[in-house]
Amino acid sequence: MSNVTCEGKIISVIGSGLIGRSWAMVFLSGGYRVKIYDNQQGQAARAADEIRKQLEELQEAHMLRGELSAAEQFALLSSHDDLPQALEGTFFVQPPATLVSSDPSPTSGSSLFCVLRRPVEECVFEDLEAKQSLFQAVEGHVGESVILSSSTSCLLPSSIFSRVQNRTRCMVSHPVNPPYYVRLVELVPHPETLPMVMDSTYALMTRVGQAPARLRKEVDGFALNRVQYAIIAESWRLVKDGVISVQDIDLVMTEGLGMRYAFIGPMETMHLNAPGGLGDYLRRYREGMRRVLSSFGPVPELSGQEADAITKEMCELIPSDQQHLSARRERRDQLLMGLAKLKK
Repeated sequence: MSNVTCEGKIISVIGSGLIGRSWAMVFLSGGYRVKIYDNQQGQAARAADEIRKQLEELQEAHMLRGELSAAEQFALLSSHDDLPQALEGTFFVQPPATLVSSDPSPTSGSSLFCVLRRPVEECVFEDLEAKQSLFQAVEGHVGESVILSSSTSCLLPSSIFSRVQNRTRCMVSHPVNPPYYVRLVELVPHPETLPMVMDSTYALMTRVGQAPARLRKEVDGFALNRVQYAIIAESWRLVKDGVISVQDIDLVMTEGLGMRYAFIGPMETMHLNAPGGLGDYLRRYREGMRRVLSSFGPVPELSGQEADAITKEMCELIPSDQQHLSARRERRDQLLMGLAKLKK
């Protein structure tokens, strides 16, 4: 999106952690002015400096998003320790995914996106009470046209917004970490959410280059985590039962399913894997699929001796000290950058 189209439009990012910085970069790439806020003195300024470095590195790697240069994007960013100042003139407020402070008030360092006139998004740590208190407080500081949006990964909109008076403008916008490289955003409505609220949020996410997916109604875990947890559960059972190793079950995904799923989803995979499309696939493989599915075991406990054994096996492959984990995370992000470039 060009800078001309977005000129004068301000987005406030409340919280300057990893997700907050990533969201700031996403919005900067769309040509928006971004105000990043943190209640810890000097933290927002340090985050802005980190964003500058990341933008320059992305430009060097030819992976910078948007039409503006790294310098032009950074010029659109300002850092703030004062919340009212950070919110002044904004049309959208977005918070990060985690919260260190236990103070649920809107002046805390919570991940709260609040774009005035459009949506307010928050990314407070997954504490239902904190989220409810936050949105109750935020509602008193914004106009009726502001969309209240949470970045929660597992709490239902009907629970999060239970203390909000006007729930027609409430919804969840759940990003995938890191949102700069993985563009999916799940849009989950509250039962009372107006269609125009969903449409406005969808349009904003599309304009900044994300890939929004609309859920028609709320469901525990949303779509991404329900699919992810199903994969984790069966992978866990296979390792626990001695069928396969931790290393090889990951190989099943990275060198098998994941190769396809990076470009086509499970429904299209079935559609393409039979001469006559999805209907033909179901006629051919339905009985075999049902037989295998009926053999799946119960939901694993993910604790106790089996968890200790699987964790030990994982840590033998990748030790859990910060040096090794940081190196693997950096590798992950570099690979995601390359994949995102390939998918353009």
